Amino acid sequence: MIDSRETQKKAFVIGTPIRHSRSPMIHGHWLKTFGIDGSYTAIEVQVAELDAFLSALKSAGEFQGGNVTIPHKERACALADEPDELAKELGAANTLWMEEGRLKATNTDGYGFTANLDERASGWDLTSRAVILGAGGASRAIIQAVRDRGVQEIHVVNRTQARAQELADRFGAKVHAHPIATLKEVMQGAGLFINTTSLGMDGEGSLDIDFTVMDAKAVVTDIVYVPLETPTLAQARAQGFATVDGLGMLLHQAVPGFEKWFGKRPDVDEVVRALVIADMDAHR
Repeated sequence: MIDSRETQKKAFVIGTPIRHSRSPMIHGHWLKTFGIDGSYTAIEVQVAELDAFLSALKSAGEFQGGNVTIPHKERACALADEPDELAKELGAANTLWMEEGRLKATNTDGYGFTANLDERASGWDLTSRAVILGAGGASRAIIQAVRDRGVQEIHVVNRTQARAQELADRFGAKVHAHPIATLKEVMQGAGLFINTTSLGMDGEGSLDIDFTVMDAKAVVTDIVYVPLETPTLAQARAQGFATVDGLGMLLHQAVPGFEKWFGKRPDVDEVVRALVIADMDAHR
């Protein structure tokens, strides 16, 4: 008889803090759906422990790979043997896997973002002008993904214009930096608005935004998903615009990693979405 402990496929998510991660719930659901003998575990890894953890990952063979979240994405990319082109341009990785004894890395945040919009607002990428609010770490993968889908003008608006300019310099001529005071002007005729800031998260304050200056068919989306309808999305909906919440990004970004570790490509369906929403409601 084969010892199941030897054949079981194992993956992880690491970060600090990690206890509130919903990734184990998502991957656990998919493991059960496929009937796979596997596990996906949240592991608290402090900054000083990351190098040793990844070294053990390479040598021990215990895990197929795993996800990386705050604050380890940049260091994980640097320590990987083979980060792909997406991860290298971002300077950050959120998905790791072992292949032929080498630690490989990618970043699926941008994939998760675009897959969510493809599902919920098909045709979003036909616009030539997008506005991205915020220039923090979360905006990098969004800018990259929107640029790579062919949007010709990407306008990054931030309270500190210098931070937005750093992203414009990183991602090329299609990306333009603006101070927050120019937001309404920059939004003129845009077909896509993306909030990448924490505005509205868990009751934080939000901006009053006039979306009516945008294209009438514009889509407004938010990478925040707690609450599911953020103040930004509520304002846009009240003004008659199509909106897309951020939960789908979380779900879709998990798909490529699951396929790498467990050999099956899961569907992001209403069952897994409802599972996460129920958990969010339970922890209000």
